Amino acid sequence: MTTTTFARAWSVRRADGFLLGFTDHDRGLDFEGISFRPDLGLTAQAIVQATGLSVDNTEASGALDNDAITERDLMAGRWDDAELQMWEVDWSDVTSRKLVFRGSLGEVTRANGAFQAELRGIADKLNAPQGRVYHPRCSARLGDGSCCVNLATEALSLELAVQDVRDGRIFTFDAFPAFAGNWFEQGQLHLLDGNAQGLHAAIKNDTAHEDGTRTIELWAGLAIPPAAGDRIKLIAGCDKAAGTCRLKFNNFLNFRGFPHLPSEDWLLAPQVGG
Repeated sequence: MTTTTFARAWSVRRADGFLLGFTDHDRGLDFEGISFRPDLGLTAQAIVQATGLSVDNTEASGALDNDAITERDLMAGRWDDAELQMWEVDWSDVTSRKLVFRGSLGEVTRANGAFQAELRGIADKLNAPQGRVYHPRCSARLGDGSCCVNLATEALSLELAVQDVRDGRIFTFDAFPAFAGNWFEQGQLHLLDGNAQGLHAAIKNDTAHEDGTRTIELWAGLAIPPAAGDRIKLIAGCDKAAGTCRLKFNNFLNFRGFPHLPSEDWLLAPQVGG
């Protein structure tokens, strides 16, 4: 490989198996069963790599292309943790190539019709916390394998149509099924169709009003505001407390916290001998 025939190529594979290939060469390349496109879908800065277990550090950027990496797919999280590989390749003989990076996409930011994403090396997984934290509140996520609560039950989820939405985060409903106030607080809102399909957000407040109306407020506005008539799904919230696990979800056997731990005040107080 010489500097006159040197090119770089990237492949990005989403969790659902959707695969894209890009190259900074002016013509398409084909190897590893992947067709690499010579367009603005993806570019990357020089990679910083270290020996040992240091995490590789670089960034990828590109234009939001309607038939490649779209803004809606990015905001919906479809590219989160997508697997990325990068090669240095001789475009005149693609059998002469070297894999120089393998990792995943990290945090993605968007501005002015383009995106920028952090690239995380395979050693980044070693940064994940290991073991359990001894804390009065539950460490599980509602509905995961440790929690075991079935979120598909009618008591814990609700599908309905958007009636009125302000600032992409405050939803108001004139008619609402008989769920207790605050039932969906700290839960999730998912968009099921429309232009915002696939987006989801955390619920900040769930307020039942005396006139029968209901207000669902998100912590932050959705990047693509839904329209009236779009279908959404609300998922009940959990504050991680033992009482909530027992009374709201009837799931105390799977509670992953330590509710009987002494408080910090007790631990720090001087112990007086009897």
